Amino acid sequence: MTEPTPRTAPLTEAEEDRLPVLMPVFDTKAARLFIGNKVAAESPDLLLAGEVTSTMNLAVNIEMRPLTLADGTAVRRTHIGLIDGPGNTPAHLLGAVLTVAGILGQASPGKAHYPPHRPGNLLVHCRGGRSRSATVLALYLTLAHGEAFPSFEAAINHVRARRGLGTDQPQPAMLDLAARALELVGSAPLLGQGNG
Repeated sequence: MTEPTPRTAPLTEAEEDRLPVLMPVFDTKAARLFIGNKVAAESPDLLLAGEVTSTMNLAVNIEMRPLTLADGTAVRRTHIGLIDGPGNTPAHLLGAVLTVAGILGQASPGKAHYPPHRPGNLLVHCRGGRSRSATVLALYLTLAHGEAFPSFEAAINHVRARRGLGTDQPQPAMLDLAARALELVGSAPLLGQGNG
């Protein structure tokens, strides 16, 4: 038997997109935020291991099927479809950021007509978890946790480091969109510091 040759080059996006990616980004008061990809969002074993009970899909071109974990928990699926590149509005991006805050603050009532659910962590994903997801999470960290991330640059560098991204991600159009969203918000706090 021969040992596999160690890989010295990073995976291509196509190679990586076949593997599950689930990386912790930040612990809020309510839950741990993860960034990942579609493959991870479809893996009940991986989600259960990460205590992920909610996912937020940011890919306009991907629909996620309902998913139940082995413990009977129905994963809550949220979908805000963003285009990976030009074509989004600052309001749409801010809507995704507000939705992250909303998911983190939402209760898990045990109503008879609701699928079984329990509080847990949140996975924010798109197809690959490199551009749309990174932008939304960095903007959320900037607006909701400014004490830890006083600038968008600090937040995006943190997300890149946690996700293992270079400076070529997120796509320039997504970074420009985040700058326009921050201009729209201005100095007024969109989210109270320390939310979620």
